[in-house]
Formats: sequence, C-alpha cells, structure tokens
Amino acid sequence: MSKFTEKNILIVGASSGIGQAVARQLAAEGATLFTAGRRKPEGFSSTHLTWDATQPDETALNALPGTLHGLVYAPGTIRLAPFGRLKMEHYEEDLKLNVLGAISILKTAMPALIQAKSASVVLFSTVAAQLGLGLHSSVSVAKSAVEGLVKSLAAEYAPHYIRFNAVAPSLTDTPLAQAAGLVAPNRLEAAGKRHPLGRIGTPDDIAGMVTFLLSDESAWVTGQVLHIDGGMSTLK
Repeated sequence: MSKFTEKNILIVGASSGIGQAVARQLAAEGATLFTAGRRKPEGFSSTHLTWDATQPDETALNALPGTLHGLVYAPGTIRLAPFGRLKMEHYEEDLKLNVLGAISILKTAMPALIQAKSASVVLFSTVAAQLGLGLHSSVSVAKSAVEGLVKSLAAEYAPHYIRFNAVAPSLTDTPLAQAAGLVAPNRLEAAGKRHPLGRIGTPDDIAGMVTFLLSDESAWVTGQVLHIDGGMSTLK
C-alpha cells in the first residue's frame, strides 16, 4: 500500500512549478488530490476548486472533504527591485498573495485538518528571509511573515496533532523564475556558482522535501523552516 493511500491532500497553486511537482509526486504515491487555484492543473487527477489567492472566496472551497490530511500553499511572488522604486502597493500585493491568502485558506480548511487527527501543513518561505539579499525587501518581508505564521500555528495546533512547517528554497527553475528573467540561459552558470552545490534547484528538488513533510515519516517534525537551497544559506 502506498504511503498516501486514503489520504486527502489539498494543494493550492498546483498548475505549474513547485506546486505541480508536489502534486505529481503525491499522485504517484496514491494520494487523493484536491487542488485550488485560478487554473485547473493538468497531468494528474484531482478535484479542482477555482480559487483566487488575491481575492479569496471561502464559498469556492465548499467541495473540500470533511477530512484533510495535508495542505500545501504554493503561490508565491518574485519581485526584485531597489527599495526606492518599490511602492506601498507592491508590499501589500506580496503580503496578500504570500501571507493573507495562506491565512484565508487555512481558516477554511482548519476544521478538516483537525478532523484528520494527524495532519501536515507546508508553506513556502525563501532563502532571502534568512540572508540579507539586496533588491529582495518585499519578498523578504512577506516570507518572513510566513515563517512567523508557521511557528505560531505549529505551537497553537500541536494539541490537535497538526504539524506546520515551511520550506525555504533558493533560486529554482520554475515558470515564475523564468518570467522574472532569473534563469535565462546567459545567467544560469553564474546563478549556479552562487550555490555551494554548483547549480540552481529544480521543482522536484523542492517537492521531495514537501512530500516528506506531508508523510508519516516526518511525524515528529513541526515548527521548522527547512532550507532546501543547495547550501546557500549555511555554507561558503
């Protein structure tokens, strides 16, 4: 029997990038997938709920099951700009997508997570929340808030046996990073050399850790921010 057989997992933002890689791995392990986002993901079977993280509508999630064993919130932003060029609305937009969207869906899903009596929630931070990286102030603010949320909820919901953890990647080859011009062919070699392991990440690199955190193999892991970053956050 697969380790995710008879487990209901909700993935928000599964249409591309890391969220899609997580969904593919979980589908291969036998999970029953529920997805939420603006676009229905392809390549695996799921019950899809149309939901916009920037304008969260709780009624759109009425089709969620009564029991949820796992939740992954994958939407994110890459907004790199000098502090002087960033406007207040840029910070507000990043907070809305990265933090408030996660809070909204967690509030809706919490009764189903409690019902599981052993659930796991995985949110996403970034290596920039730990390292001082120029041009990253907006995303660093938003993702630092995610880390605080994870630790607070891990403490609050430990009596309900719900585990909360965050994964903090470094640069990963996703459509979001491609759209930001961060993984263009002429920049890949230099980007890889900034990481001790000599390359940038892949969605599957990150998804493997997320799948572990959702599984019973990580049953004693909660309140952690796990840096899956090729050593960038700790090695020189």
